[in-house]
Amino acid sequence: MVRYTLVIGNKNYSSWSLRAWLAMRQAGIVFDEVRVPLFEEGYKASIQAYSPAGKVPTLVAGNITVWESLAICEFLAERHPETRLWPADVAARAHARAICAEMHAGFSALRNAMPMNIRSSHPGKGMTPEVKHDIERITAIWEQCRKNYGAGGELLFGHFTAADAFYAPVVSRFQTYAVTLPPVAQAYADAVLRLSAMREWITAARQETEFIAEDEPYATQ
Repeated sequence: MVRYTLVIGNKNYSSWSLRAWLAMRQAGIVFDEVRVPLFEEGYKASIQAYSPAGKVPTLVAGNITVWESLAICEFLAERHPETRLWPADVAARAHARAICAEMHAGFSALRNAMPMNIRSSHPGKGMTPEVKHDIERITAIWEQCRKNYGAGGELLFGHFTAADAFYAPVVSRFQTYAVTLPPVAQAYADAVLRLSAMREWITAARQETEFIAEDEPYATQ
């Protein structure tokens, strides 16, 4: 079996890195981790040593390089079907792919006003009308998944899937900014926070000391 190397950014800030890392760790896929602190001198060259795209996350598997989080999950699901990163049922699988793509391409208001920042606590910050609309859509996604596909577990499709990895950074944002959620959505967020891999990531993020100003709109160093 080819050994995997996953290149990630700061655990406190890098939501895209969290998606790929959580998918692999929670699914039990063994990998070597290379952490590159973002926006420090030489960081792009460090990443480009693994991928010409110069972005994280990047997965290296022998002579194969995959440099985009959704593509990483698709690649891993193909190579490790036993992990069930996509639901087995065709309708559930299509739905999971759709909501991952929606997260991947959307919710820009939430991303900009409530950047991922696990170390910090900013209750009430960033709650614009546009962000409120994003949050309502996300909670509707969660409630629909739990109702239609969530039997047999606490997560969106019951067991852990790539969809949970994709929404995990949102869960962390809701905690940082103390967003009030309806009961079903809150129960789901709590379940994500209890995942062993999520706890591991959060612990590491809180131990980091780097300060990225563009991800800290509500604090000074």
